Amino acid sequence: MQNKLKGIITPIVTPMFDNEEVNYEELVNQVNRVIENGVHGIFTFGTNGEGYILSEEEKVHVMETVVDIVADRVPVYASTGLVGTQDTIRLSLEAKRVGVDYLSIITPYFAAATQEEIYTHFKTVAEAVDMPIVLYNIPARTGNMIQPATVEKLSHIDNIVGVKDSSGNFDNILQYIERTRNREDFSVLSGNDSLILWTLLAGGTGGIAGCSNVYPFTMAQIYEQFVKGNIEESRNYQDSIRSFRDCFKFANPNTVVKMAVELLGYPVGKCRAPFNQVSAEGIAALKSVLNENIEAGMK
Repeated sequence: MQNKLKGIITPIVTPMFDNEEVNYEELVNQVNRVIENGVHGIFTFGTNGEGYILSEEEKVHVMETVVDIVADRVPVYASTGLVGTQDTIRLSLEAKRVGVDYLSIITPYFAAATQEEIYTHFKTVAEAVDMPIVLYNIPARTGNMIQPATVEKLSHIDNIVGVKDSSGNFDNILQYIERTRNREDFSVLSGNDSLILWTLLAGGTGGIAGCSNVYPFTMAQIYEQFVKGNIEESRNYQDSIRSFRDCFKFANPNTVVKMAVELLGYPVGKCRAPFNQVSAEGIAALKSVLNENIEAGMK
């Protein structure tokens, strides 16, 4: 039904003014910046886009802004998963109206869900919204895991076309790949930036990469060099983000990512409170790493 999802997809930061209102003009600038540096898709209000703290009205406006400025240059993804099934359907239908290309739907969260409940949730949404859907597994944030057997079962639904795994467990990615290999148009994407090359080598098709907000060209080259057969070059690009990712120990990773974009000179602002603090030690380390990477030619 769909071509495989592929490449490096940027979960674009949501720029904000000091009063925490969304800065849509800077959102346009950031979308253009990452596309011009070679990324293969734009993912709206994911974790790095602070979807957990945006209102639905803001989400709709973000989608409208991004779809308009992208203008079919790359696919646009919208993270429309909410706690309830009917709420997820409502926001997903808004995304369809706006004109996004793919839905990314996270598992229900906070309340524990059985695998049968998770399966029924995704199946019900898929039947109600005629759009390609990417499952999103991030159990550390949601408390609910999409088990490999459930992904395999869901992969038989025609408009469920892929899964993003942010568990950090590479064996889980491998099992997703193994269990969906018989469906040629089903994609497995890494949600952990350190595992993109290894996911590609195992048969995955790319990654939704928060670091591509900071280093869009570098992240895009992990994929570009891989598909050209330049594995060592791809690995060099993959390895080059380690020093930046080491800064994640100082704060919430998406807080660090947004702070890094700001420190590079782009007025994206801070994350919404209370998730907006990086210690003085963390900022000093971040500045040092950013300067070292600029000198090394990373962008």
